[in-house]
Amino acid sequence: MDDLVRRKRGCLLGAFLGDALAMPVHWYYDRGALQRDYGRVTDLVAPKSPHADSILWRSSYAAPNAKGEILHDQAPYWGRRGVHYHQFLAAGENTVNMQLARELLESLRACGGYDRADYLRRYLEFMTTPGKHRDTYLEECHRNFFTKYARGKKPEDCGGEDIHIGGLAHVPVLAVWSADDESAALAAVREQVRVTHRGELVESAARDLTKMLIAILNGAPVRESIEKFGNGWVGRKKLETWAARPDEEVVGAILSPACYLKDSFPASLFLAWKYADDLESALVANTNLGGDNCHRGIVVGALVGAGGAEVPPRWTERLSCAAMLA
Repeated sequence: MDDLVRRKRGCLLGAFLGDALAMPVHWYYDRGALQRDYGRVTDLVAPKSPHADSILWRSSYAAPNAKGEILHDQAPYWGRRGVHYHQFLAAGENTVNMQLARELLESLRACGGYDRADYLRRYLEFMTTPGKHRDTYLEECHRNFFTKYARGKKPEDCGGEDIHIGGLAHVPVLAVWSADDESAALAAVREQVRVTHRGELVESAARDLTKMLIAILNGAPVRESIEKFGNGWVGRKKLETWAARPDEEVVGAILSPACYLKDSFPASLFLAWKYADDLESALVANTNLGGDNCHRGIVVGALVGAGGAEVPPRWTERLSCAAMLA
């Protein structure tokens, strides 16, 4: 297999596996509860109920009208305690943001390149079709988008200010597609991120991640690329210092395990830097740290996978979308 083709496949598999591996323990902030409920997660497993740290009991979404209906049969689970965010997904399936990344990949293939209008059409259809995503929890970015859409805004104007790492979920797909054209990748990434996430923080993170991935896909070492393009987020000296400490101290005591970019993106870069040659160790470490491990896992998996690290066959065999990533 050609080296670039291998790296592209590794980047995609790493991103989708990072999400799927973490999915059952997504948003566990009590690591003791995570260990009690799952042990140390090293394989793709199904979610269990109840979810010890679920806050769906205090979450709500009311569609203004039919155009904003995106919860469908998941709506009755909102406002209830103990409900797992991804309760109906099977082992090896992806959460909704990576299901949408598959829609983006299909759009790229159908259009021969990035077409925001085509993606938006697919996004609207995917989210408003009952039974499509089967994911109980939908992030604030989607709820805000469809609230605006239902009230008459054009789809291209429905994105809102957002500072969460979920905004980076589609960057690996676009970086892989335009690995030979950084300018095209950066332009597409900016447009795509702005569909649901707007603001300087998320746009700068998306830009820097794109540059890292393009460099790595074209043969640059993972650590060198993180140090070069991620310096505004975390420098080499900190990375070296943190690497000598237990992961749960770095992502926990120093950096929050939550979804906010100011901590979650540096945490992702730290894990990718520390485990630059070992995708399995990188994703297992990320998963068991809890918090927003799904979206961190997408970033970590994409970076380390793009570097050519071996992808465990036992994972690819159980990843539900593996065939379309070949």
